Amino acid sequence: MAKEKQLAIKDAEITNNCPECFNQKLKLTFYQKHTYNAFYHKTTGEVTHEIKCRKCYSIIYPVNWTPDIERVFEYYNKLVEPAKKSTRFTTLFYVILLLILALIGTGVYLHLEGII
Repeated sequence: MAKEKQLAIKDAEITNNCPECFNQKLKLTFYQKHTYNAFYHKTTGEVTHEIKCRKCYSIIYPVNWTPDIERVFEYYNKLVEPAKKSTRFTTLFYVILLLILALIGTGVYLHLEGII
């Protein structure tokens, strides 16, 4: 079963007012989705974001954003550079691939020699 993780790629402290408690301690975090499996590690191009108040610990959803928060979000959104989409295979994948190729090679050799 593949495990999915959201790894933080950029954090920013912003000084806009929280719509819930009107405090000026907000944290904007951008996440990139990574998928882990026994055979591969995949980095996707999917980037998500979250704005959280550091005093009342509420998540500020885009519906509650003020124009100031939107401007700051657009600015930081341009600065985010996610990692390239990639797939890296694990050692287990290469070991199984090598065993399968060895079995196929052995089968072909035995067939050509007339043993099978």
